[in-house]
Amino acid sequence: MLYFVATPLGNLSDMTVRAVEILKKVDYILCEDTRTSSVLLKHYEIQKPLKSFHKFNESARLETLLSDLKQGLDVALISDAGTPGICDPGSALIAACRKENIGISATPGPCALILALTLSGFSSEKFQFVGFLPKGSGELRKQLAEILHYKGTTVCYESPHRLIETLEKIPKQRKVAVVREMTKIYEECVEGTAEKVLMHFLDKPPRGEIVFLISEEAEDYSLLSPKEHVELLQREYSISLQDAIKIAATLRNTPKRELYSTIHDLHK
Repeated sequence: MLYFVATPLGNLSDMTVRAVEILKKVDYILCEDTRTSSVLLKHYEIQKPLKSFHKFNESARLETLLSDLKQGLDVALISDAGTPGICDPGSALIAACRKENIGISATPGPCALILALTLSGFSSEKFQFVGFLPKGSGELRKQLAEILHYKGTTVCYESPHRLIETLEKIPKQRKVAVVREMTKIYEECVEGTAEKVLMHFLDKPPRGEIVFLISEEAEDYSLLSPKEHVELLQREYSISLQDAIKIAATLRNTPKRELYSTIHDLHK
């Protein structure tokens, strides 16, 4: 059996009783960093072998892991913090186990994106999770253009050294929240307009693990003509006409070819 076990984001007291029981009974434990995970295991007096399992060796280890599981070994997968498989290694392993009819179980527990959504106070009626934002400036602009038109809350992960650049690309009055170092000594949730949050972190440079949230846009872009919508996207996010048409078509639920023809005819 393969067990996906959620581990604390920071405060070791957040470990569940069931999670400890599973880690004590399995044959060995897969983890991202043995040094990080050994601290958790020592705290709960769990004496099981640790084996590294991360994005750089995930594919290479699959065959051996599947062989162990088929032979009846019990294996647990944990990440450095939170729920494994959420922007962490694990998806390929689950898919392979499903294909081979190997049993899988998971323990509920800490999850950064859910805890941050709760702390932000933003609507959770409808939300999307987009993982880590792109590193490249151009790709970031394109993704933000899509995110900022989403009719619901957007939750994503961002690194401290890129947070300022991301905030600078968001309309000043859009409501956002930055939740960092959750369950740790310096836990902080800064919520307000993008301009206000930017000023805060320009004065106090961000550090630690960050979850970034963007609230729903109140403006109804369906009231704009196709041409106005495309021009707005180009102007606000400095993206190409082609990218603006693609995003507008998705947001307006219109075939890209149809919108392209409309805009192209207007430019003749």
